[in-house]
Amino acid sequence: MRISQSDFAARRQQLMDQMTPGSVAVIPSAAEVPRNRDVEYPFRQDSDFYYLTGFNEPDALLLLIPGRNEGQVVMFCRDRDPEMEIWNGYRAGPEGACNEYGADQAYPVAELDERMDGLLEGKARIYYSMGTRETLDGQVRDWLNSIRKKARLGAVAPAEIVMLDHLLHEMRLFKSAQEIEVMREAGRISAEAHVRAMKACNSGMKEYQLEAEISHHFAMNGCRLPAYSSIVGGGDNACVLHYTENRDELKNGDLVLIDAGCELDYYAGDITRTFPVSGLFSPEQKAIYELVLKSQLACIEAIRPGVPWIRIHDLSVEILTQGLMDLGLLKGELEGLIESGAYKAFYMHRIGHWLGMDVHDVGDYKVDGDWRPLEPGMVLTVEPGIYISPQNEHVDEKWRGIGIRIEDDVLVTADGYEILSAGVPKSVAEIEQLMRQ
Repeated sequence: MRISQSDFAARRQQLMDQMTPGSVAVIPSAAEVPRNRDVEYPFRQDSDFYYLTGFNEPDALLLLIPGRNEGQVVMFCRDRDPEMEIWNGYRAGPEGACNEYGADQAYPVAELDERMDGLLEGKARIYYSMGTRETLDGQVRDWLNSIRKKARLGAVAPAEIVMLDHLLHEMRLFKSAQEIEVMREAGRISAEAHVRAMKACNSGMKEYQLEAEISHHFAMNGCRLPAYSSIVGGGDNACVLHYTENRDELKNGDLVLIDAGCELDYYAGDITRTFPVSGLFSPEQKAIYELVLKSQLACIEAIRPGVPWIRIHDLSVEILTQGLMDLGLLKGELEGLIESGAYKAFYMHRIGHWLGMDVHDVGDYKVDGDWRPLEPGMVLTVEPGIYISPQNEHVDEKWRGIGIRIEDDVLVTADGYEILSAGVPKSVAEIEQLMRQ
């Protein structure tokens, strides 16, 4: 399941339609990153670059030049090199960039400096995300200075550089029909992996062995890498929000929190489930779990177009704070506990985030200083949690070391919502039944 080239072309045109006349957008690819001697980390394309091209090679540059007679889409990429391709894999080359990826013109990246003067000269504005690529920042300055030196010959350099992020990231916030299909599939695969982990879990396993069950399912379904480093935290480790060591033993009586999602054609799944290693919740674990689940279900049910994003978070705070009061873990009045932030000792993060090509996806949460309302096509996570630190001496010892988060991926639809990750159970009864099997 992949995004079609016609979709990539439509995105480029949509972006160019928003650019001012006489402008050019400069979008770089990612570079390979050394891991150790003679070895690189697995290459992952820059999300913005991939969003506009579908091109999956390093050391490339995309230029969008609305209204240019010779072609509006210009790409620089690595040239074909039969000897290097024997060692490191095939390249599209400039010809492939045109024939397979929709560029109007393409050139070897080695020709970048000699051609950029002609492509930028006479343009009034450059759209470019300054500050994200230090080397390219310097090149952009050099290109501008090169044009300025030719002023006596009539050359005119661009007068301003404008950040591209707002235009492009606002586009990425709203998912197309093809993107939604890919994200449904990513949600399905991720959910199946969580089910597999629940079925495989046993006391005495290492956290990394449970992670391996998840990674195996991802890979067997065409997702070579996860969308982010998988979290498998047993016992006290579940109280560490971004725990990724995944090295300790899973023990009877403990919960295990798994936060993991696959990446399918550059789109992320992101699911968290918490369940008992033994297959049965203790009374205290069940009480906290059902409070977190109550909050999550209410927050999902509140999702619909027009509801401000912050309202979903505020609702989670209200329900969790009241529940913590009911359990005796917080004392005081609801309004005062919320206003003072007392709940943050147990719930210290927001309800969720945008989801898409990046697991913490791009897009503004506020517009003109106001929390933005939800709109159809947005995808967000809903992930309330309660984390009772093992060092929290303000609560009875029976509560300490309980860390619970429940997370799903939710698409905002025209009349409500769709849960993209619904394939993994989350009620106490469903989890205990699944683990008995």
